[in-house]
Amino acid sequence: GRTEAMLEEENSAHVDGLSSKISRLKGLALDIESDTKDSNRYLDGMGTDFDSSQGLLTGSMNRISHMVNSGKANRKMMCYIIMGLSALFFLSYYLVLKVRA
Repeated sequence: GRTEAMLEEENSAHVDGLSSKISRLKGLALDIESDTKDSNRYLDGMGTDFDSSQGLLTGSMNRISHMVNSGKANRKMMCYIIMGLSALFFLSYYLVLKVRA
């Protein structure tokens, strides 16, 4: 009778509460999945950027190494290149600091 109806109402209230909690958890899980996919895409892009930078630096180091081994005739040119690369590095560093600020 009456106690069964009360228990049924309590059970319905508990089921509704659990249903809303499950919906919230599902929403959180979907948000986490979306953030994870975005982070993975970002990291993949960074890996590609680092690979291309490594290729550039390797080529530059090979050219500098070749110049050093070619003798004293290119010492002046090597100094100019080293100064230019240093200036480029400091300019890049300054620009990165400026952009972050």
